[in-house]
Amino acid sequence: MLIGSAIFALLCLLVVLGVPVLVALAAAVIVYLLVIGGWPLALPQQMILGMDDFVLLALPLFILAGGIMNAGGISGRLFAFAVALVGHLRGGLGHVNVATSMMFGGMIGTSVADLAGTGSVVMPAMKERGYPGDFTAALSATSSGIGPLIPPSSPMILYSAVTGTSLGALFLAGLIPGILMGLVLMAIVAVIARRRGWQPAGRLELREIVRTGRTAILPFGMPAIILGGLVFGVFTPTEAGAFAVAYALFLSMALYRALDLRGVYRIMVNAAILTGEIMLIVGLSVALGWALSLHRVPLELAAWIDRLVVTDLVTIKVLALLGLALLAGMILDPLIPVIMPILLPTVLALEIDLVHFGVLMVVCVVIGQVTPPLAIAIVVASKIADEDLTRVLRANTPFLIAMVAFLLLLVFVPSLATWLPEQLELR
Repeated sequence: MLIGSAIFALLCLLVVLGVPVLVALAAAVIVYLLVIGGWPLALPQQMILGMDDFVLLALPLFILAGGIMNAGGISGRLFAFAVALVGHLRGGLGHVNVATSMMFGGMIGTSVADLAGTGSVVMPAMKERGYPGDFTAALSATSSGIGPLIPPSSPMILYSAVTGTSLGALFLAGLIPGILMGLVLMAIVAVIARRRGWQPAGRLELREIVRTGRTAILPFGMPAIILGGLVFGVFTPTEAGAFAVAYALFLSMALYRALDLRGVYRIMVNAAILTGEIMLIVGLSVALGWALSLHRVPLELAAWIDRLVVTDLVTIKVLALLGLALLAGMILDPLIPVIMPILLPTVLALEIDLVHFGVLMVVCVVIGQVTPPLAIAIVVASKIADEDLTRVLRANTPFLIAMVAFLLLLVFVPSLATWLPEQLELR
């Protein structure tokens, strides 16, 4: 237990010192093998075992599809539709910011990609209309976290690969929480807008909703068809990813003509680089989980939670695990492939619902991306909006509090995540 804890502490220290996650993970496993005199080839063997999962084949396809949609002129169409739909509310562009992330996130599946796609459209518009830059960046950073919840979701693909949970069930489980998260953020925007006297961005006009909706209806088809195909068994996750790429290419090149072959080539190169980084992290994380398991760290963790939590209520034990995940999420990105190999044996020992816990872990990922010291979403949003990072972190306080409260709601009302998969018998 002592060696395992020291290895995990070494990993956290290296990440805090600014060492790339890939290097930190590799160093932790190598140090472990040196300390115990282990077989050097154990590291590559465990990495290959970690990456040898059929579900992970879908990951590069969804990343590529997201990159194509991001560069294919989709965000402007969704922004116009969101303005027509919710722009008439007080603090209209704040609501538009959230609504655009809900729609765009359902096609991209990652926070940073959502920020890159919508941030360049929404944030300048908000600043031009007099919204404070720090508020604009903070809201954009937090609302981008809706993307990992609404399918397709890259964190859920990683969670499915690590835990063996049905990807279709996870996608369905994230749908209602993703919508609820958007409504929670819009409620915060409404309160702040009333206090500061912000006005609507326009009037509610059915004709404008219909007009802008027509231009946005085809992009909405991708998540709808993917989710429907997975739910009804039309195709596997990998086939769904291939379909997403083909559909994105059709919209961006043939229909909207916003991309040429040179642009597609750049997107493919970036997708390959990102996929390589994620797959290496997955492999190294599985190797780290193997190393910690040899020294009974997961079993000791379960015993520690039993000693700490005097009650037998599973909900309280879930809160303890999420507390660890939140602390890890402040310094680790991506979180799920690193922490789940460590937590999974404890989750299974406590008989926690894996679908429900998957949604909770994705929310932890979202919270970690807006929480110091890493706060990657805040950093990206601050750069796009050209705002001071400290001021943006301060402006994000009400949204961060709301996200933590939202996480607690999901913990105590698991049916918000599990009801939809149960109704469609995917669990």
